Amino acid sequence: MAGYQRYIFVDENGTCRAPMAAELLKDCLPHYAGEIIARGLVVLFSEPLNQKADAVMISNGIHLENYHSKALSPEDVDEDTFVICFEDVQKERILKVLPMTFPEGQVQVLHELIGDELEIMNPYGAPLTAYGLLFESLNKAIYKLAKQMEE
Repeated sequence: MAGYQRYIFVDENGTCRAPMAAELLKDCLPHYAGEIIARGLVVLFSEPLNQKADAVMISNGIHLENYHSKALSPEDVDEDTFVICFEDVQKERILKVLPMTFPEGQVQVLHELIGDELEIMNPYGAPLTAYGLLFESLNKAIYKLAKQMEE
C-alpha cells in the first residue's frame, strides 16, 4: 500500500468523508510528495464540503477552503494510484467504474485496510455531533493508515 504517487479517497458524493480523510492524511504526512485527493461516486454537479463536516474540520484547526466535489473517473487512476473507500458496496461500484486493467488490490475499504472491524459510517442527515464522532473515528483511522504508509 505504501509507495504510490496518488491516493484517492472515495465516498458517495465527495462532500464529507472523502475530503475529510484526504485532509487528515495530508496533515499526518506533511512531507509526502505525491497527491492525496477526494472523489465521489455520484457527483451530478460540483458541491462544496458538507457544512457540518466543514464546521467540525474548522473547529479542529483544518480548513478546506475552495473545496468542491469531483466525480471519480478512469482518468483519475493509473498503476501508481491507490483508492480508498469507506464501504464494501462502494468498493464494488468503484471496480465497475475503473478500467478493467486496474488491479483490484489497489482499491480497499479503509476499515479493512487498517484492521478495524467497523466501517466508518456516513453521517448524512445526522446532527452535528455525529459529524464530530465521524471526525474522531476518521482521525484515528487515518493515523493508523499513515503509520502503515510510513513502514
